[in-house]
Amino acid sequence: MRSPLPFAYVALVLLTLVGCHPQGTAGPPPPPPVNDTSLGSGDVFQVRVYGEDDLSAIYSVAEDGSIDFPLIGRVEVGGLEPPQAAERIATMLVEGGILTHPSVSILVKEVHSKQISVIGAVTHPGSFPMRAGLTVVQAVSLAGGFTSLASRNDIVVTREIDGELHRYRVHAERITEGRDQDFPVQARDIIYVPERIF
Repeated sequence: MRSPLPFAYVALVLLTLVGCHPQGTAGPPPPPPVNDTSLGSGDVFQVRVYGEDDLSAIYSVAEDGSIDFPLIGRVEVGGLEPPQAAERIATMLVEGGILTHPSVSILVKEVHSKQISVIGAVTHPGSFPMRAGLTVVQAVSLAGGFTSLASRNDIVVTREIDGELHRYRVHAERITEGRDQDFPVQARDIIYVPERIF
């Protein structure tokens, strides 16, 4: 299931890229930050309450970062790591007089709050859920691969760092030939594949 990055953000990047042959930043990119596994809007996870089948179920995080949990009502989980969310649910079960010593665990099923976008000369451009270890070549594969007009050595990855947009040029052919290492992506990256200039 695909869910787009904010339209204005993608549109801004696209306007700066389309119509010109993009040049990426020279030198290697900064390493990706520590993998963010916090819960966010659209994420789906399973809550297990040991010995309480009626309270064990699958939930989807609402736009406001909450879930509606039986007997205790709305629980704010947005921005929390899964163990933190499990601890919050357990605490609310105790404070609500529902259980005395609940054992709560959370298993994340689907991540939709963190996306990357692949645009340009690919078969199925769009936004895709971010996952740990995802690279540029893998992201292009998620988008159906290159079109016949793709300029494979002129891929540009746009990344926001400290409020500023940075662009990095990626040579896909060198990567597939084993001459370069693949480029690790992170949430909110936009991967632009231009068409060849004849």
